[in-house]
Amino acid sequence: MTEFSGPDTVTWMQVVVRLGAAAFLPFLIGLERFLRKKPIDFRPFVIIAVGACGLIMASMELLHSTADPQSRIDPTRVIEGVITGIGFLGAGAMFRQGNFVQGAGSAAAIWTAGAIGLSCGMGEVWLAAIMAGIVLLLLIASGPFTAKWDSTSLNGDEEGGDGTQTKSD
Repeated sequence: MTEFSGPDTVTWMQVVVRLGAAAFLPFLIGLERFLRKKPIDFRPFVIIAVGACGLIMASMELLHSTADPQSRIDPTRVIEGVITGIGFLGAGAMFRQGNFVQGAGSAAAIWTAGAIGLSCGMGEVWLAAIMAGIVLLLLIASGPFTAKWDSTSLNGDEEGGDGTQTKSD
């Protein structure tokens, strides 16, 4: 690949579709978190997924364009790094309050946004759409079951079983 000529292994339309899906699908998950007033809004979901998508596409382009047989370019190492890094971001979204761990749903969703971005970058948009659909369905369907710990119920605070105040993820 020459510096500014464009992609070598995919068309511009494929780039647009992959990055567009990497932005749109996690946006839906993040929008659910935003509408339920969770601590993480939609922006990190989109940023993480688009970044992961771009990194895997760049590593595949680099793999294709490198003519040196001695070079060791391995896109799976990029995947490992992205997933590990997003795990640290997700861990920052979680905290313990009383007997409850808060933020686990958002942390898991943010990690999945990275996986969705990676899948889009690899051209597996169908798989990313299925993952996003499952996560979104789970987050929406779980609302009545997790409302007890939801920060939006009872004016933002509820008393836990041990007398501590609890807030939702």
